[in-house]
Amino acid sequence: MKNSVPLTHCPWLRLSGLFLFVCGLAACSTSGRNVDAPQALLVGSQHYQTKTPYAPLQDLASYEEPPVGFRPVYTQLVARHGSRGLSSMKSDLAIYNLWRQAQADGALTPLGERLGPDVLQLMKANFLLGYGVEGISNPGYGNESLVGISEHKKLAQRMLQRLPGLWDEVAKDAPARELVVVTSGVDRAVDSGNYFVQGLVTGLPALNPLIRKPAAPGPYPEGGSVVAQPEGTNRFLLYFHKLVKGADAVTNPANPLARTYAASQAYQRYKNSDPELQEKQATLLATDAANHAGRAVLERLFTKAFIERLASGQYRFSNSGTMAFVSEDGKFLPRLTGDGKATIESLADAGTMLYELYAIAPGLREEAKLDFSVYMPLAQARVFAELNDAADFYDKGPGMTEKGDVSYKMAQILVDDLFAEVDAIADGQFKHAAKLRFAHAEIMIPLAAHMGLPRAGQQLGQAYVFSYASNPWRGAEVSPMAANMQWDVYRNGDNRLLVKLLYNEKETDFKASCSSAKLSATSYFYDYAKLKACYYP
Repeated sequence: MKNSVPLTHCPWLRLSGLFLFVCGLAACSTSGRNVDAPQALLVGSQHYQTKTPYAPLQDLASYEEPPVGFRPVYTQLVARHGSRGLSSMKSDLAIYNLWRQAQADGALTPLGERLGPDVLQLMKANFLLGYGVEGISNPGYGNESLVGISEHKKLAQRMLQRLPGLWDEVAKDAPARELVVVTSGVDRAVDSGNYFVQGLVTGLPALNPLIRKPAAPGPYPEGGSVVAQPEGTNRFLLYFHKLVKGADAVTNPANPLARTYAASQAYQRYKNSDPELQEKQATLLATDAANHAGRAVLERLFTKAFIERLASGQYRFSNSGTMAFVSEDGKFLPRLTGDGKATIESLADAGTMLYELYAIAPGLREEAKLDFSVYMPLAQARVFAELNDAADFYDKGPGMTEKGDVSYKMAQILVDDLFAEVDAIADGQFKHAAKLRFAHAEIMIPLAAHMGLPRAGQQLGQAYVFSYASNPWRGAEVSPMAANMQWDVYRNGDNRLLVKLLYNEKETDFKASCSSAKLSATSYFYDYAKLKACYYP
């Protein structure tokens, strides 16, 4: 490896029984390409899709003013966690194993030589992600990055700026009001909630005593050994896509949560074994477009002979092997072994996995400072982004018309919770000043589909294949990192309630069939009584 450093200063790794030394971050970058990606690149048409770092879609100053006589009395939020690292060691190790074989074959182009060190640098950032960062208790893969932490703190600060009248009143009425914080219980969602709260109380310290984390639903599972959940956790509400028998089973049909548990089980059967879904997903990477895009990307990195060996099935790569890195202070030495399940068996596979690294890198710009766009031209990024969106569309989005609501029925509990909170305000119960929920893309996407939000809920017939030409669904719009839905509630002296929906901080219509609840054709304020009647006829 060029520009090596003394081995005593290097983290180590082992792949397939072979021990290697890996140079540190500074030495690994031999190309002088470490950059701080400008924010404009992160929110434009770079095709990062659901990995897109967050940016508000509308300026606060441009929001529609409430009608005369109405003041804000409540707000609520559902948000995805902020920008994060890779969820586990999969595509990065598979790509690195491919690169090592190409290196051994003497099959690297000048650009290809730069790929391996950059992948190692990205891996180190993921191995050490969150180490030494206040509020991160379990460093490593899957954690929020510094970008993600900032996203939620700033989101909270803008909530304060948007509704100053509400927060002034809440602070004045303390302790009669409270801010309820609920998460899925998964580390990055919990951390997002904590950082959001930090943003709130930093801006208005009087809110700190009002934060409340309710007890988790329980005891669950019914009929088994109870699994204790921390305060502020609600898996039924915010992790409904992965409810499991050993922790969440609801066996009593009279239990209101039985419907959510049953919908979750139906969804998981659909996701894991539905033959039509499996066929759709399998065909996505088998297209000529996918293989052409994969070839176009690989031709810039490897020799033609190496690419043909992969294309003809002579080579197969996976995320097998063991790797370890050490923190700069030498006190944190994570070591992981790949499960071998992430496989590269075609040109499309290789392109897709390299795209995953391209898409995750912007959210790690503070930790890794890498520009993976040199390996993924925009034309090919768009192809793989479309494939990624297609997979998400069928897997957790609106999906196929013939499958009904199986991919989003489980979100009904969250829709009910949103309306129940406003019902309490309508009944004169003002204890809750806000309810703040923190979850995942697998929650935001079904929620948007269930609510029929613009461009988020249009299904596609089974005979058709999702494409950007056939459907408006886009992951970057529906669920970028820190994606959020906010309902601001206003009240007048006659106790009439109005609701405004902000999606990623953009004023947004509810489903089209509820347009009669709008104050006017051009308004984003909805009469709450009429809106509820539309969703619950």
